[in-house]
Amino acid sequence: MRLAKFLAHGGVASRRRAELIISKGRVTVAGRVVTDPARDVGEDDDVRVDGSPVGTEAHEVWVVNKPAGVVSTAREPGERPAVVELVESSARLYPVGRLDAESTGLLVLTNDGALANRLTHPRYGVSKTYRAQLRTSIADRDLERLRRGVELEDGPTAPAEVKRLGEREIEIVLREGRNRQVRRMVEGVGNRVVALRRVAFGSLRLGRLHEGGCRRLNREEIARLWKDAGS
Repeated sequence: MRLAKFLAHGGVASRRRAELIISKGRVTVAGRVVTDPARDVGEDDDVRVDGSPVGTEAHEVWVVNKPAGVVSTAREPGERPAVVELVESSARLYPVGRLDAESTGLLVLTNDGALANRLTHPRYGVSKTYRAQLRTSIADRDLERLRRGVELEDGPTAPAEVKRLGEREIEIVLREGRNRQVRRMVEGVGNRVVALRRVAFGSLRLGRLHEGGCRRLNREEIARLWKDAGS
């Protein structure tokens, strides 16, 4: 198994993040620093990150209803709480994708790097569903603009599924994951998001999970997530 994949399976970080950790010389194999993420290792090898041994741990997948003010990181150097602190698990979990600090709703946490990569890679286009409260009422023509795609500073967005839920509330389904995309799209049609909540990730729904709550997914739910990602 490649070293980066080994670290991901061991719950250290996502595979992409693991590659960065390796490149910084923080990983040793049999006591020697290794900077090649493609280095082959096995379960019997002594692999360490910052001196701490890495072993493969059982995979866990959790869903969290993130409150506002909680950051979507495994660790937060400042004073704000990190989303992993909401889950009582000894596994080294990390969020799959992000929600900005002021947004709320569904986040998936896992130590399964392969699943995390599948769910976030643009190639697989896993849907993410949001409900947005807007500053002012939105016209039908602007809903159509959101559906067709909006020109942003980093290029036009892909077509989206958009429906009106109220005079100042919409539901929008995206299959790409740009930074603060919903907020920027709404600003692109001359409005502003005042509250944003993710209610679904692929087939996984937030349901009645209370704000700040979490639950571990069962095998059937995990299998559906893999299916969402084309596997």
